[in-house]
Amino acid sequence: MSDTFAVIGGDAAGMSAASKAKRENPDHDVIVFEKGEWVSYAACGMPYYIKGEVDELDDLVAVTPEEFREKRDVDLRRDAEVVDIDRETQTVTVETNEETYEQPYDDLLVATGASAIEPPFDGLGLEGVFTIHDMDEADAIEDYVTEHDPGTAAIVGGGYVGIEMAEALSARGVDVHLYEMLPHVLQPFGEAVAEIVEDHLREQGVDLHLETAVSGFGGDKRIDGVELEDETVSADVAIVGVGVTPNADLAESAGIELGSTGAIATDEYGRTNDERIYAAGDCAEATNVVTGEPDHVPLALTANRAGRAIGQTVTGAPTATGGTAGTAIVKAFELGAARTGIVNEDQARQAGFDPVSITISASTRAHYYPDGAELTVTLMADHESGRLLGGTVVGREGAKRIDTVAMALTAGMTVTELQNADLAYAPPFSPVWDPILTAAKVLNGKLG
Repeated sequence: MSDTFAVIGGDAAGMSAASKAKRENPDHDVIVFEKGEWVSYAACGMPYYIKGEVDELDDLVAVTPEEFREKRDVDLRRDAEVVDIDRETQTVTVETNEETYEQPYDDLLVATGASAIEPPFDGLGLEGVFTIHDMDEADAIEDYVTEHDPGTAAIVGGGYVGIEMAEALSARGVDVHLYEMLPHVLQPFGEAVAEIVEDHLREQGVDLHLETAVSGFGGDKRIDGVELEDETVSADVAIVGVGVTPNADLAESAGIELGSTGAIATDEYGRTNDERIYAAGDCAEATNVVTGEPDHVPLALTANRAGRAIGQTVTGAPTATGGTAGTAIVKAFELGAARTGIVNEDQARQAGFDPVSITISASTRAHYYPDGAELTVTLMADHESGRLLGGTVVGREGAKRIDTVAMALTAGMTVTELQNADLAYAPPFSPVWDPILTAAKVLNGKLG
């Protein structure tokens, strides 16, 4: 009798694990339970569907349900919600529209993802007020904008979602007001990046309301305003993007341990405190490659990589899920902004480091070659060891250079080692001293 690998959740981590397990051992019974309709979709592409750069919502689907079933031989069950995990009997209880049943498993992966945080705002249930974290929400926003042609939008939150949706709605002809209760947008990217992005957003016509707390939304059935501490500002549509929270309740109710971040605690192979149960993706912790401590950074690559590793592990080849540096990149109209590792000095000190940082600006191409752009680079290192801790970049081109810094973090490199890295040079692509190398050189000098 074949072993059964059951997966709860049909997106990045879950479908990567299911596909890998089936490839490694075609005789394995692989069952995926997805409580909704959509599987294996690119959530990061949703703002660009709303903007109009992606024609159809289906274009965001990487692998269709039919391909999973027919080509990969995965038993995919949609509209099937797992409501209970019984660790003693090794079964899950599944609810569908027609029935409730129990499914035995030999190994189980919890890949339940995360949900958009819904603050206790008045009027959150009004028509025209949205969060955006799944395909149905993206479709609903696009339909609403098309049908009602809003004049003014209120975006609550200056993180990835807020910045990307500001661009998307501006492209649809909507007057965008962005509200952020902190002093800057893109807080995890640091002040140097935030100030450049803020200036650019204003240039693009976005009205920024920094250090401004939203208390709710006004309207009868449909939104007509955003409520602040001392006034109500007109708004025809609102997007609430203030972060996500891991969907860990199902696991916790089964006695699976959560970590300090509130996500599911796992070992280097994605195992939980139950050796037959794994967790991966936005519901699970990963090890931070800089601090060595558990972290919760819900990103697509982290989820896909961990799921793939677990799919290999359950078929007999233990494979580590890999750590996270929190590497992220966001498009803000004509700018790209990216970050990796630790970029906040207070966080660095809390992690036991003595941080030293520098910020430089340099051209992305040789000075005489046309169409170069200024790239601002911040690097941070530990003073005593010289070890690189993190960095950010922002500019009209070259934001993917953050990958060089991410690789250096993963390798545990010092600033000297990064400075001596043999990066490619040709005038159309870079000056002789790439901006990352220039930043490392300057930081090395500051370290003494």
